[in-house]
Formats: sequence, C-alpha cells, structure tokens
Amino acid sequence: MIGIPVLKYNDQITKARQILRDEKFREVYVVDGKKNLLGYIDLTDGLRVTATKSNVTVEGYVKEAPMVSSADTIEQLARVMREYETDSVAVVDPSPRIIGGVLLSDVFPVIISRHELHGTVASHMTRNVTIASPTDTIQKIYTMIMESGFSAFPVVKKKRIVGIISRRDLIRTRRVQSIIAGHAHTTIEEVMSKNVVTINPEEPIGSAAELLVKHDVSRLPVTDGDRIVGIVDRHDVLKGLA
Repeated sequence: MIGIPVLKYNDQITKARQILRDEKFREVYVVDGKKNLLGYIDLTDGLRVTATKSNVTVEGYVKEAPMVSSADTIEQLARVMREYETDSVAVVDPSPRIIGGVLLSDVFPVIISRHELHGTVASHMTRNVTIASPTDTIQKIYTMIMESGFSAFPVVKKKRIVGIISRRDLIRTRRVQSIIAGHAHTTIEEVMSKNVVTINPEEPIGSAAELLVKHDVSRLPVTDGDRIVGIVDRHDVLKGLA
C-alpha cells in the first residue's frame, strides 16, 4: 500500500489532469466533504476537457471505485482489479475513508510469482485491435480513444510495428489540449512510445507476464510474423491465474 493523491468532488478537472500526467497514476480517487470515497476518474476522463484552463469539476466524471480493506489478501485485491479493469485499488476503512492505495504495477510481480499461469497468449489476448499510422494526427487518436474505449493503439508503418500510442502519451504532452482544441494537424509520430516489446501468440501466458515485468510495460502487441493479431496486457494475464 502507498499514499495516493486524492481529489475533492468539487476540484477542477485540470487538477486531476496534472496528477494523471505522473507516470504512476492512471486513476485518481475522489472523496466527499467528509473524506469518504465517492469514486474515481481515469486518464480518459482527464483528456475529455481539452481547455488548458477550465472551471469544470471532477464531480460529473466520477465512476464507482474499486476498493479493498487493509485486511484483504493480495488475491482478493487481484480479483477486484480484474473485475474493474483498473490499474489501482483504493484501500479504505469502514467509513469508507481512503487510507491508501495499491498500484497494479507494484503488485503484479508478486501476484504472478505466487500463482501458476495457464494457457497461451492466444487464449488470453484481446483480438480486436485497432491500428494507427505514424502520420495520424493527435486529434484523430484522441477521437479514437474517446469513441472506442481502447486505451492504446499499435502504430504500424509499411506493415511493421514502429510504436504504440496511448492515453498516457497524449496526457503527458502538455500542449496536447491546445492541439486538440485547435484541431491542429500534429502527428503522433513525435509523441508515441517507440520502444515496443512484442510476443508470439503461441507463447505461454507466463512468458508474457515475465516480459511485462522485465520491461515494466502495461501491454504487449502480439505478432505472428509481421502481422499484429492481438494485444495482451496485465489484466489479460490476471485472467490466466489458477
């Protein structure tokens, strides 16, 4: 468990966006006037308001939050993360008042070391993959994220994967709000992540887990030769737990 940033329900969405630019956090938890947990907002919510200055508060974006108690086991925590498909869980007392949080990136190595993983990458990967081009504009990718619900897209040039573009890449680019709001034609090539680790669909899901830990990434494109056939992420691996 670690200390996590918490927002009040009437804090501005721009404050949430500042927190979400940190590499650690993909969700921020929201509390009421008595500091009881109301819910959370995520990276996609942080991208929704494109103005660099805004009086919009986080209250309208709050979703039901995943939570555990400090007495719960790592396995219970993993089940909650798998159910909500979040990258963190709030740790609460009976109020429920937040006393801390747990990040999936921190507990993932512990979880996979304590359990046998079954199946191949092909049996757990997400097969519905939307591909981007390095010449696509930030505006286009922003629209794709908002409309598809996906958080990242492999970037392909001449049938070869050359990067990944994600919500994180957009939100950490401080001028992205003005780019989106102004409909500028800035391409994703300059903001995408270019160091891409891939895996074959016939590899054991345990091998995918090891690569995710070794390279400290949240997802792996799955390739069969030069063809992208899926994506496997930490949540997919959790589904392979015995």
